[in-house]
Amino acid sequence: MPALPSADARANHAQGASGRGLDMALLLALSTLWGASYTCIRLGVATIPPVTLIAARTWIAAALLMAWMAARGIQIPRGAAVWRRFAVQAMLNSVVPFTLIAWAEQSVPAGLATILNSASPVIAVLGTWLVTRHERITARKLFGVVTGLAGICLIVGTSVLGGLGLQLLAQLAIVAATVCYAGAAIYGRSFKDLPAAAPAAGSMIVGAAVLVPASLVIDRPWTLHPSLSSLAALLALSVFSTALAFVIYFRLVRTLGPVGTTAQAYLRVPIGVGIGIVFLGESLAAGAWAGLACVVAGVAAMTMPARHRPVRQGE
Repeated sequence: MPALPSADARANHAQGASGRGLDMALLLALSTLWGASYTCIRLGVATIPPVTLIAARTWIAAALLMAWMAARGIQIPRGAAVWRRFAVQAMLNSVVPFTLIAWAEQSVPAGLATILNSASPVIAVLGTWLVTRHERITARKLFGVVTGLAGICLIVGTSVLGGLGLQLLAQLAIVAATVCYAGAAIYGRSFKDLPAAAPAAGSMIVGAAVLVPASLVIDRPWTLHPSLSSLAALLALSVFSTALAFVIYFRLVRTLGPVGTTAQAYLRVPIGVGIGIVFLGESLAAGAWAGLACVVAGVAAMTMPARHRPVRQGE
């Protein structure tokens, strides 16, 4: 006869369910923040060169995160070893991919860029399976990765693939950024002993230290005349899609793991479609609705906790 769960077990189950609900809400928030970043980048690069845009993005985000940590009494980590790790994370998660995407979005259509950049869960699974082996890759997670990617293609539509190869260098830049994002999610596990704001701030500080001098040399920003819409996009990109988003990101890497966290790459697309329906009066074809169902099923499969067999008396 199976043992009845104790009061502690029931409490732990309820706490776990509550934590899982918070993780899903944060994953949705992160997907929204990063989904909106493509629009902000497109508006920003209209009058601000890519290197300067990303340099300002990281510098503003770093300043905001440091101020927030100071207000909360969170200490910035010290020591060469942890800052070397911040430098690696900065290269993988901001300096290289931010700059590549900002440059590529000057020529690559949004639909094709979405497909190319939504492959990070696939790359994260391969990296976890073949290289780090720190997270068990189950059949359920593989199902989620494949189903979610199929859903992306259905939502965006195969017509955007007609431009594949026309701006080959820019498209390869987006693929390279996608690889960087997947590597960042895997490497981000090394910061599980730190508050989520610490690696977010540390990586932004390193990113600004690299990009601001590059901007001064390459673009001479004092000679630029950015429009108000580009400046507003830069501010939104820095505050919401970077400072706030990265705190959420590092928290989710710790709780959902790299593969689960990269599921936000799939969620960005239906969120963007939803924004278009609400604010632009757009509609979806039947195939796109099927794609939304695939994305939801894929994300659920990638993020649901594994079931544990209940322990019976006498075992």
